[in-house]
Amino acid sequence: MNESGQTVRVFDATANPAPLGLLGFGMTTVLLNLHNAGIFPLGSMILAMGLFYGGLAQIFAGWMEWKKGNTFGTVAFSSYGLFWETLVFIILMPKWGWFDPAAKGGMVAYLFMWGLFTFVLWIATFKHNRALWVVFLTLWILFWLLAIGEYSGNAFVTHLAGWEGILCGLSAMYLAFAQVLNETFGKEVLPIG
Repeated sequence: MNESGQTVRVFDATANPAPLGLLGFGMTTVLLNLHNAGIFPLGSMILAMGLFYGGLAQIFAGWMEWKKGNTFGTVAFSSYGLFWETLVFIILMPKWGWFDPAAKGGMVAYLFMWGLFTFVLWIATFKHNRALWVVFLTLWILFWLLAIGEYSGNAFVTHLAGWEGILCGLSAMYLAFAQVLNETFGKEVLPIG
């Protein structure tokens, strides 16, 4: 209420940051998993995407979600942005001579913990749309397949994880495009459930 006793409504005129975060996550995930599927080697293109679009863009989206009061979006985008930052540094720090490479068991634990984190967030998506539910379902499966592949040293499992990760990344891109198109046209262009 204002000073004269009238109810004042505050309108949030800020843009929806979710498509930025989803595209940063989705496009980077597709590219990394093209590598995991055995299509091309890991190189500067994937690492740069991980640092900047998968990493920084998602961190920015997380900050913007915080401004909008969205705890789920804040936690998800900020965390996965920082996932990409840590993953790139896990790869680069040994090459720069800063630290020893991660131990095999260390990477298994890293991937498992991200899978566990994602599994809990997936449970929260039951209160959101089906498209987001699919993104998180495919993501926790991806992390745990990668952990199994890392633990076993089985290239087939890692390649399978790569193909599953491509599906995960594409599902995030679909949701981002749906949000942009649906908001732009003011109607459902692409369904999200």
